[in-house]
Amino acid sequence: MTAPALQLSGIRKDFGATEVIRGVDLAVAARERHAVIGPNGAGISTLFNLISGLLRPDAGSIALHGSDITALPPHQINRRGLSRSFQVTNIFGRMSVWENVRAGVLWSAGERYCFWRDADRAHEVGARTDRILADFDLAARRDVPAGVLTYAEQRALEIAITIAGGADIVLLDEPTAGMSRAEADRAVALIRRVSEGRTLVIVEHDMGVVFGLADRISVLVYGKIVASGTPAEIRNNPLVREAYLGEEAH
Repeated sequence: MTAPALQLSGIRKDFGATEVIRGVDLAVAARERHAVIGPNGAGISTLFNLISGLLRPDAGSIALHGSDITALPPHQINRRGLSRSFQVTNIFGRMSVWENVRAGVLWSAGERYCFWRDADRAHEVGARTDRILADFDLAARRDVPAGVLTYAEQRALEIAITIAGGADIVLLDEPTAGMSRAEADRAVALIRRVSEGRTLVIVEHDMGVVFGLADRISVLVYGKIVASGTPAEIRNNPLVREAYLGEEAH
């Protein structure tokens, strides 16, 4: 049997006397789009930080494609094929859009820091950067400083940087937060297109985005997964409706 792309087993995390993550079990299949939802204070941000190595669990294990990554630092987890975006946009504002994406491509292309080598001579890196910009509809903005992009464009750029490293498991933290309905709809279409063939784990509070994008959904409430299933199963789950969805479940 093929191991899940991402598997959490008995994950626990406490901060002092406060139990934040209380025994989470979660399996995400390869090439699945999986959303994790929950009310404020459910522990979702902590869970993402545990998966990406920013925090270390107090108990339990985390595996990528069956390989244990529980004790690895973030950069080693990234090199094993997992990349993430953050809720607060992280880009290099003074660098061009093209330079931002190229920075994400360089390592995965085998390029390492070398003070006597001109990065502009890495032609395959440049070609791949151009392809990613085209995929994200940012080619026309390639030479613009990233800091002057619109908010929606900056979010698209951050996702482009996240994917540029070639990771096959991508974590997106509220990628449509702060967007208008029209911007969010365009972002969903973009994420659906660029995540094709990859495993996607997404945190998102916009239920229209969640139900329109996810293959499966897990609901985290007070540090525990209370339900996992297809969008239809989650929408009709009485416990989920009571604990989280409220009027949006109708």
